[in-house]
Amino acid sequence: MNTNSNEQRNGGKIALVTGASSGIGQATAELLAKAGYKVYGTSRRGGKVAGKTFEMLSLDVTSDESVEAAVQTLIQREGRIDLLVNNAGFGVAPAGAEESSIAQTKSIFDTNFFGIVRMTRAVLPHMRAQGAGRIINIGSVLGFLPMPYGALYAATKHAIEGYSESLDHELRTRGIRVSVIEPAYTKTPFDANFLEPDAKLDAYGEVRAAVGERVKEVMATADLPGVVAEVVLKAANAAHPKLRYTAGGLASRLRLLRRFAPAGMVDAGIRKDLRLDVAHAGQTP
Repeated sequence: MNTNSNEQRNGGKIALVTGASSGIGQATAELLAKAGYKVYGTSRRGGKVAGKTFEMLSLDVTSDESVEAAVQTLIQREGRIDLLVNNAGFGVAPAGAEESSIAQTKSIFDTNFFGIVRMTRAVLPHMRAQGAGRIINIGSVLGFLPMPYGALYAATKHAIEGYSESLDHELRTRGIRVSVIEPAYTKTPFDANFLEPDAKLDAYGEVRAAVGERVKEVMATADLPGVVAEVVLKAANAAHPKLRYTAGGLASRLRLLRRFAPAGMVDAGIRKDLRLDVAHAGQTP
């Protein structure tokens, strides 16, 4: 990467990155700042953080008022916004889909999906007035693959895929492009902050524990957040951005598998990787 040419190209461009206090969001904000963007990160707490190369704004993506206030603050200071990176989100610890109440289901959608909708609606009037802008949504390989015992999180990522692709068609003639980044497992504090399911059932106890252990195993060799940040920068700077970008070797292999492998092979591979049939052994179907 040519840092000097990136700084010249992006000098004066304003970027807003949600969920930037740690993990993928922080790595992305730091790399964008290094590449010449003036970056505003967000977190629920906001405030200045020692050692960060970007400013933090207080923002709760589940609140219409908070979203509007943060975007207005940025516009008042800078007069424009060139790039929005929607990264804020959370997951539920491995569990059966019926082990989360409707209230918990609404909660994960409120952050992971409706948070993106709120942010997008807040910045679009300004991007349309400029006649230019980029929106990059942090999705997942679970936007095109299922996740047994992670159905609700996968559902939010599937929603992001459909929303982003449709939105890109609506906006490209206005000079605005939308892209989705699709990482696989990534080492972040995200998995340490899983929300426990709020309606646990004994029927799922054994397999829930087994899948949880398998997820811990694969997280030990997961990509670092910087792998995702590099792809975000690539999408942000692309003259002709793609709708979808995989991030990391595993994500690329899974995308190819989903595209070209027979459905039965994909199905069997998912069950083998998560050891579902072993975990279910001896249980009544």
